[in-house]
Amino acid sequence: MAYPTLTQLPGALETAAMIARGELSPLEAVDSAINRIERMDAHINAVVVCDFDRALSAAKAATSNRPSGKLPLFGVPMTIKESFDIEGLPTCWGHAAHADNIAKRDSAVVRKLKDAGAIFLGKTNVPPDLADWQSANPVYGRTHNPHDHERSPGGSSGGSAAAVASGMVPCEFGTDIGGSVRVPAHFCGIWGHKTSWGLISKEGHEHPLMAGRPAHDGVLSIAGPLARNAQDLSAMVELTAQIPLRRRTKTLADCRLLVITDHPSCPVDETVLRPMEDMIAELEKAGARIDRSSDLLPDLAKQNSDYVRMLSIAMARGAPGKDGRRASATDWFDLLDLQARNVRAWDDLFAIFDFVIAPPAPVLAIPSRKGSVFEGDLEIDGQSRRGADALAWAGLATFPNLPATVLPIGENDGLPCGAQIMGPRWSDLDTIGVAAEIGKHLHS
Repeated sequence: MAYPTLTQLPGALETAAMIARGELSPLEAVDSAINRIERMDAHINAVVVCDFDRALSAAKAATSNRPSGKLPLFGVPMTIKESFDIEGLPTCWGHAAHADNIAKRDSAVVRKLKDAGAIFLGKTNVPPDLADWQSANPVYGRTHNPHDHERSPGGSSGGSAAAVASGMVPCEFGTDIGGSVRVPAHFCGIWGHKTSWGLISKEGHEHPLMAGRPAHDGVLSIAGPLARNAQDLSAMVELTAQIPLRRRTKTLADCRLLVITDHPSCPVDETVLRPMEDMIAELEKAGARIDRSSDLLPDLAKQNSDYVRMLSIAMARGAPGKDGRRASATDWFDLLDLQARNVRAWDDLFAIFDFVIAPPAPVLAIPSRKGSVFEGDLEIDGQSRRGADALAWAGLATFPNLPATVLPIGENDGLPCGAQIMGPRWSDLDTIGVAAEIGKHLHS
């Protein structure tokens, strides 16, 4: 089946503008999206929790009673990652034991997007516990990459990315602690944004074991949008952010960029390096100053080791690891100290460089497999590597709490490739903005 390209269907803001001009009604927008899901999703299995009746009722009400104020997403249909609560819908995080866990209220992100006028059609697929670069579980089955149904759309926001990339919905929201927004965007050829840690509330994004009780918005993990263009990413960040963000006016030609394509913890496959190098050549033509190394860059092997330790403790909420050892409070505070020093090192680097560019992952979309990517191996340039090593490229931005925007930069053998643009903490709109400028140079 052929799926729409990024430019063949209107994005979220464009859909809202069409509705505002009277060219489209909310009911027509929602009905059209439902028809696309019903037509396409048999082959992809992205939208695994459908809420069509309530969506159509909301769309009919919006069509009949247009609000007097301006709503940026008025009438825009969208879906959201299964792990976010929507009142009346199940939130099971891929576990059959929690399939009947029905949310009693909307999550903070859902509330804010509804307040902006969005209409939710349902929820998209995830791996169990959001802990894989695939999106398959015993409750809802496997989600397939729209570009190749034998490959993964990524994870853990893989259903989110597949729904956007196939044209079912114009925008989505996922979460990211180990590349879970950035990798699906990269695998599926769309835009994704890992927000600065703490920018967007994850209230209402608690594991079902919490039984609906509020929980600490844990370290490293963030909520972030996926879309088919940069403008929609910016809008969704601004609509859901807990603090106001400022934009810079610096152009790409005025920027000093650091490009990282070598990491001591994980090499990058040639299929990813080739589009990266093509992009870098275009940026040099545009006048950007590009460095390939810097003494200010933190010890990446040490950063990755500390990141993986913190990630493991955070994902398990302190439960014993495979070695049976439980992290102590002292271990945790020591890790927080190491993270603070790493944050300071990146602050020093960003005093010299405007942005850092790196691959979101060392490979393109991987063939579907049984078992987690992180418990098996990956093939990188014909050599077998531990799947867990690939997390090094996610940890680049995650451990120091930095924003990172993924944009599509090219493809290899029909599989898309992305790049992640990192900036200082709270520079979310700037990383999206420079990614948009890079995209114009690459795709104009």
